[in-house]
Amino acid sequence: MLFNILRTVFPYFSIFFLSSIAYSQDEEFVIDKMKMEVEYLSSDNLEGRATGTDSEQLAAQFIIGKFIEYGLIPKGDNGYYQCFEASVHDNPHVQNSRKKISGCNVVGYIDNDSKETIVIGAHYDHLGYGHFGSLSNGSYEIHNGADDNASGVSVLINLISAVQEIDDYNFLFIGFSGEEHGLLGSSYYVKNSTIDLKKVKYMLNFDMVGRLNQDNKLLVNGVGTSIAWEDLLNESNNFGFDLKFSSSGMGASDHNSFYLMNIPVLHFFTGQHKDYHKPSDDSDKINYKGMYLTFRYVKSIIDNSTYLKTMDFIETETDSLKVPRFKVTLGVMPDYLYDGEGMRIDGVSKNKTAHKFGVLKGDVVVKMGEVDVLDMMTYMQALSRFEKGDSTTLNILRLGEELQFMIVFQ
Repeated sequence: MLFNILRTVFPYFSIFFLSSIAYSQDEEFVIDKMKMEVEYLSSDNLEGRATGTDSEQLAAQFIIGKFIEYGLIPKGDNGYYQCFEASVHDNPHVQNSRKKISGCNVVGYIDNDSKETIVIGAHYDHLGYGHFGSLSNGSYEIHNGADDNASGVSVLINLISAVQEIDDYNFLFIGFSGEEHGLLGSSYYVKNSTIDLKKVKYMLNFDMVGRLNQDNKLLVNGVGTSIAWEDLLNESNNFGFDLKFSSSGMGASDHNSFYLMNIPVLHFFTGQHKDYHKPSDDSDKINYKGMYLTFRYVKSIIDNSTYLKTMDFIETETDSLKVPRFKVTLGVMPDYLYDGEGMRIDGVSKNKTAHKFGVLKGDVVVKMGEVDVLDMMTYMQALSRFEKGDSTTLNILRLGEELQFMIVFQ
């Protein structure tokens, strides 16, 4: 609706819109480039890019090399670097295993002398050898993090040259460190920003954009943070995406830090998978064509946002919902792209509660004990009622049939 009005007011809008999609970037060239970038960042040579390691510095230097290649102005505290220190848990299996780490955000800038700036971010750290955050039950191995988040870094890199034709905005590109330890890099940046954050129109975050599925489902979080987002996202979607929107600006990725500064945000995400936070998150499993389509889609969103005079920030209603604390889990991976009623299971961890009692990938949890499970929030509310050793009934839908299990939480 918004863009139909614009086409009436601006007769040449449709021509410009189509020409902006067909900009000079060659698809095959960009896909090959993305493949090279992801393969390097997720190679064994970079040893999983754990925050504060020499291997993470290799990744930072690679990104800086791209910033230099595309002529970005250094916008850190020390050239392209903005470094910070933090105390983190080094090993969750060892009590009081805290240590100090030093991470560095990598920050570059396109200065078009504009009144507004767009922030484009992606974290480049990962889990190293899996001493923290790993979902693998095996011995410590390199967690390469191809999807999480070499994929997001590659999309960020390729957007640099793509947006250089847009002089309506300044652009700030940030490779965040320390995301896996709790959004350390982005939190540090917004508290020590190298630009005036009051002049930021919006922030775009790419975290796990390398596994677009065959249904072309793309999850976009933060759509409720501005009244302009939904129309803009829908009207820019000429790439066959089955879009799923989440309103909240809060989330477990770096857009969260900017949302808390009253900045409209979007987080692009192609979904969870069985390789998440495991050594098997490798580059040969990446959907590079899907990454390219995401890159094109975001470029279209940026192009079309230039027609919006205002981008008013909205505090999203879902942020007022308190996430319940729970002491037990089923040992499953939710399908965050599922938009039906209930909580669909996208993966089951071996030897955990669900696995022991016969729950399968694809099952949809619809009731736990006395609680009807309608979505992720009610699923977590149900879990919060139980402790280890408690038993309850679990109702699931499997191929259209409702089944009931008696389970005991480990």
